[in-house]
Amino acid sequence: MTTALPVPTLNVGPAGLTLEGVALADIAERFGTPTYVYSRAALTAAYEAYQQALGQRKALVCYAVKANSSLGILSVFARLGAGFDIVSGGELARVLAAGGDAGKVIFSGVGKTRDEMRYALEAGIGCFNVESAAELDRLNEVAASMGKRAPIAFRVNPDVNPNTHPYISTGLRSNKFGVAFTEALDLYRKAATLPHIEISGIDCHIGSQLLDPAPMAEATDKILGLVDKLASEGVKLDHIDLGGGLGIRYRDEEPPTPTEYLKPLLERFAGRDEALCFEPGRSLVGNAGLLLTRIEYLKPGVEKNFAIIDAAMNDLARPALYDAYHEIVAVAPRKLPTTRYEVVGPICESGDFLGHDRDLAVDTGDLLAILSAGAYGMTMSSNYNTRPRAAEVLVDGDTVHVIRERETLEHLLMGERPLP
Repeated sequence: MTTALPVPTLNVGPAGLTLEGVALADIAERFGTPTYVYSRAALTAAYEAYQQALGQRKALVCYAVKANSSLGILSVFARLGAGFDIVSGGELARVLAAGGDAGKVIFSGVGKTRDEMRYALEAGIGCFNVESAAELDRLNEVAASMGKRAPIAFRVNPDVNPNTHPYISTGLRSNKFGVAFTEALDLYRKAATLPHIEISGIDCHIGSQLLDPAPMAEATDKILGLVDKLASEGVKLDHIDLGGGLGIRYRDEEPPTPTEYLKPLLERFAGRDEALCFEPGRSLVGNAGLLLTRIEYLKPGVEKNFAIIDAAMNDLARPALYDAYHEIVAVAPRKLPTTRYEVVGPICESGDFLGHDRDLAVDTGDLLAILSAGAYGMTMSSNYNTRPRAAEVLVDGDTVHVIRERETLEHLLMGERPLP
């Protein structure tokens, strides 16, 4: 417990682990478990690291809402002046409810509906990232019906291998995202002829949990070549969106800092006047949060020992979905020999695990903190096995704000009707 923990504001105190100025044991006592716990200081520091790396460059950091869409999180970034990258009308509604500026919203995603397009145009969003020729036609029709022009960028697929998990790789030819690099020029030419389309920029996003800036630099070179070709044909872009994807430390990874990651990209923009956009998600929230849970049973076995906790795969899907690793630590470790456990939940699935082979000095009833859970945790949770979803709290110094009440069974049954 003396080594640095992935959550930067997590410390060891006399009563065990504390986040900023609040003991996790006190949070569990007040709000129960499982509960997602976030640090406002860590959120702010992560955002400011991008701002400092960008310096005086004309740029906009658009938080990727899919990483964590809780209103409390969004409101922190809105107050810091962030833009937002969304992929649904629902995410736009959340951004607006949290005080976000619609003019700083970028709408990505491969399946935008007509209703979502109308909603975004009415709100006055900054740009649609168009991902197919069919979407371009639909957007032009919707904008025409409203007497508006839709600002667009094409999400161009550069076919660059990001060297990440295949489920979170998004820039290869085999992925569903974006338009093919070889088709992009003709699509821009077509867009320039449409009366209700306003060409604004270009977008590129190659994947998530990137630990090496080299693939993104390679993709940037390809995108800039296309931008210059467009300019030679009279299509000048206002902004270039290089997506997000910077990774975090879950276990022993050594991700670059925002400054290290952006340095080779910014070097390529020396002397250029296009505004830059970035869409970080995981790197802003991943290590700003944890999942607080309690051990219900310790179950010794012939081959494995099990620590059965009150959190489960419905609360944090990443281990079951990706075999992802999250560090798991005792909130107040006991002075006992460690035992190796499978940390599992109560859901009726063999894949319901939060961690394999974890050495813990704990007893029944003890609290565990599952770290680096601020991204793709609550936002991917479900009600499988009719389990109410966890509460969420935000720690701000020595104050704790409830940003999502714990669901109840009444919440889950609301709207359902048995047959008469």
